[in-house]
Amino acid sequence: MNGSAWAGRERRKGPRVAEALEGLALLGVGLAAATGFRIFLPMLIVSVAAHTGHLSLDERFAWLATSSALITLSVAAFLEILAYYVPLVNNLLDTLATPASLVGGTVVSVARCWGPPTIVTLAAMAALTALTAGAAARQPRPAPPTEATAPREAGEPIMAIVSIKSQRVTFYDADGWILRAPVSTGTTGRETPAGVFAVIEKDKDHHSTLYDDAWMPNMQRITWNGIALHGGPLPGYAASHGCVRMPYGFAEKLFDKTWIGMRVIISANDAAPVEFSHPALFVPNAEAVAAAPARAETLAREAAEAAKTADEAEKTAATAAREAASLTAALRKLEWLKKSANAELAFADKALAAKTDQAKARAEDLKQKAAPKAEAATQLDTAKADAKSKLDAAATTKVAAKAAETKKADVAKAASEAKLALEPVSVYISRATKKLYVRRNTHKPRPDGGEVFDASIEVPVTIRNPDKPIGTHVFTAVARTDTGLRWTAVTIDNGDDARDALDRISVPQDVLDRIAPTALPRSSIIVSDEPLSRETNYRTEFVAVLNNQPQGGFITRRPTIEVITRRPTIKVPVASGDSWGNNGFGFFFQRNWQPQSGNSFFQANPPPQTGNPRQRGGQYYQPMQQGWRW
Repeated sequence: MNGSAWAGRERRKGPRVAEALEGLALLGVGLAAATGFRIFLPMLIVSVAAHTGHLSLDERFAWLATSSALITLSVAAFLEILAYYVPLVNNLLDTLATPASLVGGTVVSVARCWGPPTIVTLAAMAALTALTAGAAARQPRPAPPTEATAPREAGEPIMAIVSIKSQRVTFYDADGWILRAPVSTGTTGRETPAGVFAVIEKDKDHHSTLYDDAWMPNMQRITWNGIALHGGPLPGYAASHGCVRMPYGFAEKLFDKTWIGMRVIISANDAAPVEFSHPALFVPNAEAVAAAPARAETLAREAAEAAKTADEAEKTAATAAREAASLTAALRKLEWLKKSANAELAFADKALAAKTDQAKARAEDLKQKAAPKAEAATQLDTAKADAKSKLDAAATTKVAAKAAETKKADVAKAASEAKLALEPVSVYISRATKKLYVRRNTHKPRPDGGEVFDASIEVPVTIRNPDKPIGTHVFTAVARTDTGLRWTAVTIDNGDDARDALDRISVPQDVLDRIAPTALPRSSIIVSDEPLSRETNYRTEFVAVLNNQPQGGFITRRPTIEVITRRPTIKVPVASGDSWGNNGFGFFFQRNWQPQSGNSFFQANPPPQTGNPRQRGGQYYQPMQQGWRW
C-alpha cells in the first residue's frame, strides 16, 4: 500500500474512532447512572487485569480485555465517584441513564471500530441495566403524584407525612390534608430513614456542608446529622442522599407556614391520620387551661422579685462576711498585743527585784514601753463583745441569703413549668427502654442553630407483655372540643393496633398530673418499639428511627457532636454515638460509595444498607449528668 492510500484510509478511520469514543463514553454514563459499582466494578477490575496481561480469559469473555470495554467501564467508574461528591452530576446521571445507554449503543454500533462482540455486549449491558436495574431502583408508578391543594381554607399545618412508597408528602391541619406534592427521597444505599421526627431548624437559603456546598433552598431540618426537607430536582423516583426533596415552588410556598417542632412522619408505606379516642389520651382541665396564662405571668413576676431579693441578700451577706473577717483579724491582733504586754510586764516586775539601781532603771524603762500594749489589750473584752454581735449578724445574713437563693430556684422552677404549660407537650414511650420522655419547646434560640427543648421529665413506665412488639403509633391532639381535645392516630410500624398499644401502657399518675391538665392542641403521644435515636438531644424534640427499614441516608452520616462546657445548674440530655460498626468490605460494592475516613471511633461512613433487622446499635439516648452543658 502506498503512502497516499494509507493516509486516506487513516483519514476515513479517524471519524469512526471519534464516533466510537463518544459512544463508549455515553455507554459509561449509562452504566454509572443505572447500576453503580456493584455491577460494573468487578468487570472493570477484570478488564484492567486482562488488558495488562495479568489475567487470561475464556473466549466468551475475551471482549472484557478490549480497549472499548476498558474505556467504557473506566468512564462509568469515574462518573460514579464524581456523582457521589457532586449532587448536580448525580441528578444528571439519573436523568440521562436510559437515553445515554441507547444512544451510546447506537453510535458505537455504527462506528464498528473494535469489532461486533465487544460493541454488542457493552451496548446491551448498558441498555438492559438502564431499563431493568434502573427501573427497579426508581420504582415508577402508573400515576405519579402531583401537587395538590385542598379545596377549602387551610389552617396551620400540624404534621407532615412522607410516603417513601408513593414518593409523596402530605401536610395536614386539624381538619385533614391541606397540601400534597411529589418528593424524591433517598436512593438505594442512601435511603431516607422511616420514623418520627420534628422540624428543628429552618433556613431559607441553605447550602450543604456535606455535598460540595449544594443548594438546598427552603430547608427544614429534622435531624442535626443532615436529614431535611428542602427544594430540589425531582426525577420521578428516589434519588437524594437521604433528604426529602420537594418541588422548588412548593418548598418556598410552604416555608413560612411551618414551625419549629412541627411533627414530620416518614413512613415506608402510605399512612394517614385517622380520628381516634382512648381513655389514656390527655384530657385537659378547662379551668387549668384558662388560668395558665395568668399563672405563668404571676409566677414570672414572682420569679423576678425572688431573683432580685436573692441578689440583694447575697450582696448584704457578702458585705457582712467582709466585715466579720476584718473584725476577726482585729481580735487576733488584740489578743497578740495582750499576750505580748503581759509577757513584757512580767519581765519588768521580775527585773525590779534586782539589787542594782541600773537593773531597776532598765526594768522601769521596759514597764513604760509595755504600757501602750497593755492599754490596747484592755480593749480586747470590749472588742469581743462588739465583734460577737457583728458575727451573729453576718451569720444571719448568710442564712437569709441561702433561703433567698432557695426560694429563687423554687419560684424560677415553678415559673418555668408554668410557662412550659402554655406550650404543646410531646411524650415518647419506648418499649425498648421502658421509659417515658417529655419534651416542650422553650423557644430559646441557640447560637449553634435551632431552639432548646425542655427535657426535665424522664421516668420508667410499665408495659404489659414487654417482649411483645407494640408498633409505632403517633397520637396527635389536633383541636379543642367541648370535653377536651380531638385526637388522631397514625401508625407506621405494625405491632399491636393503636388501641391495644395504649391499653398495655401504665403511665405514672404524678406525670399525668403534671402535663395532662394543661395539654393543648398540637400535643402528641408517641408509642414505639424503638429507643430514641442518638440524634435526640437538647436541640430536638424526638428522633425515632425504625430499625426494620433501610437507613442508608441516616447511618452513613456523622453523629451530632456535642461541645461540652461547664455550667453547674443545667441538666441537658444528649445522644450517645455508640456502635457504628463496619463490615470491612461492603462499602466497596455499593451505589454512591464513600471512602472511609481515618477516624475509627466515629466510623463516619459505614456501608449503605438495603435492609436492616431490628438492631439497636447506635440508637440509644442517654441524659447527660447534671453539672455540664453543651
